[in-house]
Amino acid sequence: MKALQGVDGHVEWVATTSPACDIGQVRIRVAAAGLNRADLLQRAGLYPPPPGASEFLGLECSGVISEVGAGSSWQVGDRVCALLAGGGMAEEVVVDGRHVLPVPEGLSLQEAAAIPEVYATAWLNVFQLAGLTPGEKVLLHAGASGVGSAAIQLCKAFGSPCWVSVGSAERLAYCQGLGASGGVVRSEDLNALNDFAPFNVILDPVGANYAELNLKLLARDGRWVIIGLMGGRKAELDLAQLLGKRVQVMGSTLRTRDDQFKADLLSDLGQQVWPLFGEGRLKPQLAKAFPVQDAEAAFAELASNQVSGKLVLVIDESLV
Repeated sequence: MKALQGVDGHVEWVATTSPACDIGQVRIRVAAAGLNRADLLQRAGLYPPPPGASEFLGLECSGVISEVGAGSSWQVGDRVCALLAGGGMAEEVVVDGRHVLPVPEGLSLQEAAAIPEVYATAWLNVFQLAGLTPGEKVLLHAGASGVGSAAIQLCKAFGSPCWVSVGSAERLAYCQGLGASGGVVRSEDLNALNDFAPFNVILDPVGANYAELNLKLLARDGRWVIIGLMGGRKAELDLAQLLGKRVQVMGSTLRTRDDQFKADLLSDLGQQVWPLFGEGRLKPQLAKAFPVQDAEAAFAELASNQVSGKLVLVIDESLV
């Protein structure tokens, strides 16, 4: 088979050996794979896969099951999407059957490739870790990103108003179209978020640059979940504010979680979130699809920080 590998800051479509399908696993003939910032980092040599994970790029994919290992309830021919620790940008992938979900009713395989990673990330961090309850206020930094787009829709579906910080007026309008109550363009006046504060939950992929502001914006008993370091890794905080507001600060990554954790997360997603796609309350925000032969262009577009929603690579045109 062939797979996409990051090599010295670029990508190469290389030949490799097909992995064996073991007990409890399934083999997926890949139709499409979603792009994520982790892929950009791995391509640049800054985010190696966890021990035992595929060295190839891709944290999510969609496709058709072509082989089922003993002990799995999936069937050959099932249309699925999967959360992966790596290897999704390939002609086929082998994954724990518990990390696979059916393609939601009414969605194409191309659309389905855009949902596992971002909805799993949003659900884990905003709802499971931060414990968001209906009516609580949420701030989503980078609200027009794939994770932000998923989180906005989830907040709306579960009855919590949310606000965003974004890079342009167009992206703010995009977020409001998905259900955000409002927000700010970060280059204009980030401090204007004070007009919407206090927030009960902040989802933060930025890190250091927003740390001082986040602490000011949080309500008493607020939860601040850090999922990225786009704005740096070191910050100075007024710990008196942290104590006085009883703020909880959580660092969170998904890729390195163990198989059972991911299985439990996917099970919860299947029960709580997946039905909402069929009801039309959630929709994949697929901005653009690229053939795998144009992978470099897709990575460049993601790196431009101008994408609202998700990009996917089409691996097998005959399936999508």
